[in-house]
Amino acid sequence: MAQDSGNGANDVALDDADRGILRVLQADASLSLERVAKKVGMSKTAVWNRIQRLHAGGVILRHTVVLDPVKAGVPETFFISVRTNRHDAEWAGKFEKAVAELPQITEAHRLAGEIDYLLKVQVTSTRAFDAFYQELIGRISLYSVSSALSMQVMKRGGGLAV
Repeated sequence: MAQDSGNGANDVALDDADRGILRVLQADASLSLERVAKKVGMSKTAVWNRIQRLHAGGVILRHTVVLDPVKAGVPETFFISVRTNRHDAEWAGKFEKAVAELPQITEAHRLAGEIDYLLKVQVTSTRAFDAFYQELIGRISLYSVSSALSMQVMKRGGGLAV
């Protein structure tokens, strides 16, 4: 689950040109280097060098595609709020392992506040969600769980505001 080391070891200072490149790539990472360079008003070589630096510095984590969940066959989105009464390393390790191994979980966050974890789950139906839930609680004991079905996506995650 952990993605941010937070130690600043490979911090990359972003300038306006970097931010422009990142905005273009977040909107469409399939663009050719030539098209990215044209959109940001730089040479292909300069853009390529900056992209390599952003990869090396960990700003760009990976290239991926965004799927339409309905067309991909997993139209139902549930959010699961988890509270635990165990905060030891053994339980946390088992929980992280379960989260990593269950492909229906598309996002997982450890939170500050009353809720310890928030999971985003994509499934084919409410029946499939129940099967997923039974598998989850079979893998790890949870103190308190609540779930909510998303009725409408008002804004889909995409790019960061860089």
